[in-house]
Amino acid sequence: MKNGSKSVVVKKALFLDRDGVINFDPDDYTTSLSEFQVLPGVIETLKQWFNAGYILIIVTNQGGLAKGRYTKDVVHAIHQYFQGLCIQSGFVIAHFYFCSHHIDSFRCLCRKPGSLMIEKGLHHFNLDASECILIGDRQRDIDAAISAGVRGILIERNSRIPKPEEVC
Repeated sequence: MKNGSKSVVVKKALFLDRDGVINFDPDDYTTSLSEFQVLPGVIETLKQWFNAGYILIIVTNQGGLAKGRYTKDVVHAIHQYFQGLCIQSGFVIAHFYFCSHHIDSFRCLCRKPGSLMIEKGLHHFNLDASECILIGDRQRDIDAAISAGVRGILIERNSRIPKPEEVC
């Protein structure tokens, strides 16, 4: 699309919740790398989204940090491991945002249903919110997306991520 003499590129992203969308959610916390189990088909489907021109961004509540169930080093190790799997498959996760707070101990703007993690991604990557999608397995994910002006798609926990052609 042209705007005067400058080209305007619409940047779009797929925001993804982590636990229950990317990896198996045991309905408790994923407290170590050994407990992190990527769900079947996730890597292949994310590559399709990437190849369709979407920037991939993870936005995840990690309230177990506030409860002392695991450390930020564990969260970073899990994200580094997952990024490695993605790189081996020919694509990257542009950024991992996580909220370390828990609703029982601290009210914040980043913990979903707060939209700050999504808003940071929109700003950091200069994205058009109307061209972005969030896939999550809880209503709070969808509420965060709506608050940020992003389309939200609710899936069942530990099910498959829809392919681009199924939602676009």
